[in-house]
Amino acid sequence: MSLTRKVALITGGVKNLGAQSALELAGDAATLEATLKEKNPSIKVIFYQGDLTSAAAVTKLFQDVVRDFGHVDIVINTVGKVLKKPITEISEEEYDTMFAVNSKTAFFVLKEAAAHVTDGGKIISIVTALLGAFTGYYTSYAGSKAPVEHFTRGVCKELQSRRISVNNVAPGPMDTPFFYPQESPEAVEFHKANGMGNRLTMIEDIAPIIRFLCTDGAWITGQTIFANGGYTTR
Repeated sequence: MSLTRKVALITGGVKNLGAQSALELAGDAATLEATLKEKNPSIKVIFYQGDLTSAAAVTKLFQDVVRDFGHVDIVINTVGKVLKKPITEISEEEYDTMFAVNSKTAFFVLKEAAAHVTDGGKIISIVTALLGAFTGYYTSYAGSKAPVEHFTRGVCKELQSRRISVNNVAPGPMDTPFFYPQESPEAVEFHKANGMGNRLTMIEDIAPIIRFLCTDGAWITGQTIFANGGYTTR
């Protein structure tokens, strides 16, 4: 699938993996807002704001994108929230917040994507490598991401006749500002020791996988692709 003239909606696209994914899809550029259009005048970038834990806000986001661009070909949901705590210390409010951000948002993004993405389009959700591993104190985080795998499998079957591929990408611990507040220095070193090359996963490891799923890997659907420190499995 060529990305020429394609419209990509990326949630959480202003920083970290979302921004890197936008740069990857748009081609070489130094910064998202200032350079994309200068590098390629045919590229149009618009930023939208909204609380995507609200179904109405997700609906409005898609309506606004269709209004401004005419259609949507690719949807990438990078929105997520991390919490590392023993289950005995997790409050009801924290539980509700984790599932609102990680599970509810993903569900309604998938719902609107299913309704709006053009035939042959791509839908990608970011989950976590913890779905394939078991690490203490991440119960609410991994648990709130786990339903997304099931959403994806169901939606890929529903959209099969329209040739829309629906997949997850599951990064390992990523070197972003979201990671470090949860971890002690000793835990950071432990995670590095379990990654390929004894390092954390970088956003530059993951964004090319997202691009692959939008282009050469367009035939893949209903899969969760795990990527940890540059190592990829299906």
